[in-house]
Amino acid sequence: MKILSIQSAVAYGHVGNSAAVFPLQRIGVEVMPVYTVNFSNHTGYGQWRGPMISPDDVRAVITGIEERGVFEEIDVVLSGYQGGEGIADVILDAVSRVKQANPEAIYACDPVMGNAKSGCFVAPAIPVLLRERVVPAADLITPNQFELGYLTDTEPGTLESTLASVDLVRARGPRAVLVTSVERPDQPADTIEMLAVDESGAWIVQTPRLPLKANGSGDVTAALFTAHYARTKSASDALARTVSSVYDLLARTHESGQRELQLIESQEFYADPRMQFEVQQVR
Repeated sequence: MKILSIQSAVAYGHVGNSAAVFPLQRIGVEVMPVYTVNFSNHTGYGQWRGPMISPDDVRAVITGIEERGVFEEIDVVLSGYQGGEGIADVILDAVSRVKQANPEAIYACDPVMGNAKSGCFVAPAIPVLLRERVVPAADLITPNQFELGYLTDTEPGTLESTLASVDLVRARGPRAVLVTSVERPDQPADTIEMLAVDESGAWIVQTPRLPLKANGSGDVTAALFTAHYARTKSASDALARTVSSVYDLLARTHESGQRELQLIESQEFYADPRMQFEVQQVR
């Protein structure tokens, strides 16, 4: 499998492509990373250095890849955090060109906007752009519950309302949806859930909630779920493998006492997930 991954990059720590590439490689995926920013560290520190890469330069890198004649071999285009408005046009153009070369290729979009605790942390134009243009072009999206609500102008809270919001967003284009960080009033305390939905059904999985904020964990989640789903076409299997890997990554990070993901130290969990959590079909 080959994935063209258009995301941010940092020298220190693990977010964007700096979080997604290694786990994908560890499960045997060939990744072509294209950077949208090249920062010293993620912006959660409040201070960082390095350039935001212009859309023209991002497009030039993608064109150079196309000139190598490999677009017909690309199975997935994956995108995450979009630093500026112009990157969306570049991504959508790349998706169109890859699909012309390989009609079986899919576009997986992680519509990064924010979360329930922090609110939106991207430029004001980005959420609208994602909702109106980018998400409708995607085959698979991986929003958290907060982002799902924005995309559908709803407030998903219960399982039923979250499923209804997923149905709304699927009606706009994506055939498969992974909802991360699902919280609902009737779930046990100190747990968190993920929900995967496609045309064959809906599945949910529950894990203990770990007491840490881990920048980049969503990027790892989106990358692993996308690769597993593209390989198996099974939402339940992709969900089980992804949740197992990401939970063990977060547990090891928590145990380390470090702020940054222990991405390299946790590599066995990607290649050989323990499959320790039960996935339940809810529809």
